Parts: sequence; structure tokens; C-alpha cells
Amino acid sequence: MRRGVIGANLFLMFLLELGVITGAAFWGFTLPGGLVTQLTAGVLAPALFVLMWALFGAAANARFPLTGWWRVALEVIWFGGGAVAWAVAVTPVLGIGFFVLWGVNATVRIVTQDGLQVRVGE
Repeated sequence: MRRGVIGANLFLMFLLELGVITGAAFWGFTLPGGLVTQLTAGVLAPALFVLMWALFGAAANARFPLTGWWRVALEVIWFGGGAVAWAVAVTPVLGIGFFVLWGVNATVRIVTQDGLQVRVGE
């Protein structure tokens, strides 16, 4: 049962990661302003989120993996940024729901895996 919970929660985390990237793109493409502004923000915002996750948060091969409170800060900023993007681009309720869902996911990871760091291959 524990493996099933961990697997389902990791799948949820993957969906949340995609949600951050999608939210950043949606925010950028819906900004008020001209087409150049929208295209630039719609491409660069998710690219910056992806870069930040690749450098510090990716489970399998982060260049500079963070642990402890640094990992907490990374996830609050990263998933919080995605929540803010959804809140601004669509509705605050969606942003709040997104952040709450991440909170549940993080809590399950802490309880089942003794921390936020995702361990690959366990």
C-alpha cells in the first residue's frame, strides 16, 4: 500500500510540475500588451521555471540538488510561482487550489519519504 501511495503522489508531483510550466506559459501568453510581449513572456517564463527546476529541483539529475530548508524554499518559490501565474491568468481560486494541492503532495512526501527530496529508484 505504501508503494502505491508513494507512486500516486510522485505522479501527482509530475502533474504539478507540468502545471507550473503550463501556468507560466498561460500567464505569459495572456498578458495585456502586444503580440511581441505575449510571445516573449509566454516562452521565457516557462523556460526560466524549467531552468530553475533543472538546476536545483529535478529528482534524477539536478545540477545543484537542494536539501533541507533550501529545498523547502525552492518548492515554495517554484510551486508558489506556478500558483500565482494561474491565479493572475485565470482566477485566484485556481491559484489557491493549485498551491493547496502542492501542500498536500509535499506533506505526503514528507510522511512517506522522510523529506521533500524525491528519491529515484526506491
